[in-house]
Amino acid sequence: MRWLQTALLCAALAACAGAPQPSETRGSEGTASATPTDLAATYAPLRAAGGRVFALNPARSEVRIYAFRAGRAARFGHNHVLSAPDFQGFFHMAPDGTAASRFDLAFRLDQLTFDDPQHRAALGPAFASAISAEDTASTRNNMLGDNNFQAARFPWVRIHSVQISGDAPKYAARIAVELHGQTREMLVPLTVSGLPEKLLVEGALVLLQSDFGVKPLSVLGGLLSVQDAVIVEFKLSGESP
Repeated sequence: MRWLQTALLCAALAACAGAPQPSETRGSEGTASATPTDLAATYAPLRAAGGRVFALNPARSEVRIYAFRAGRAARFGHNHVLSAPDFQGFFHMAPDGTAASRFDLAFRLDQLTFDDPQHRAALGPAFASAISAEDTASTRNNMLGDNNFQAARFPWVRIHSVQISGDAPKYAARIAVELHGQTREMLVPLTVSGLPEKLLVEGALVLLQSDFGVKPLSVLGGLLSVQDAVIVEFKLSGESP
C-alpha cells in the first residue's frame, strides 16, 4: 500500500499547489481589457445629476473568497481563503430611488492575497492547517496561471449592478459578474446601513468556476479535487465626498 500513500501525498501537494490542468477550448465571449473602465469618471456625472455617490474604501472593507477541498481524499488537501486588499468601487444612491441606483466594483486577480494566516485562523478547524510560504506561492502561481484563471490575459474581476430592488436595510440586486473573459448574471441579497451619511454593505454570493470556463482541479480520478463552487463574502464601506 506504500504506492497508494505516496500517490495520495503527491495528490495532496498538487491540490495545495493548484496544479495546472489542460486549457479548455471556449467560445468567444469577450476578452477583458487591460484596464477597467475609469469608475470615477463614470460616476462623476451621476454625482452632478443629483443623489449621492459613495466611493468604496478598501482600507475599511473586506472581500473574502473561499475555495474548498473535495473527494474521498479531501483530508490530504486544504481549504483556501483569498482576499482583495485593493479594489475600485462606487455606489450611486439616485434621487429617484432604489430602482435608479447602481453600483460597480472591480479588482485584479493578480492583487489577491492567498491564505493569510490571520484570515485562516479566524475561520476555525476547517481552515486551521498551516500552509508554508512556498506552498502559498505555488498555489498562487498555478491558480492564476495560463491553465486556470489566466490572470495575465483576464486580470480584472468586475461586478456591475443590473437592477436593484427592495428597501433599507434589505435589498435584492441583480448583478453581472465578469470573470475569465465571461459574464454571468445572478441575484444576490444585500444588507445596507449607514445611509445617507455613509454606506455599509454586507452580502455574499456563490460562483461556479465552470460557469466562467474554468475547470476545477481534479486528480486521481476525482479522489482529490477542488469544489466547483466558491463563496465570495464582502463587507464594504463607502464614503461620500
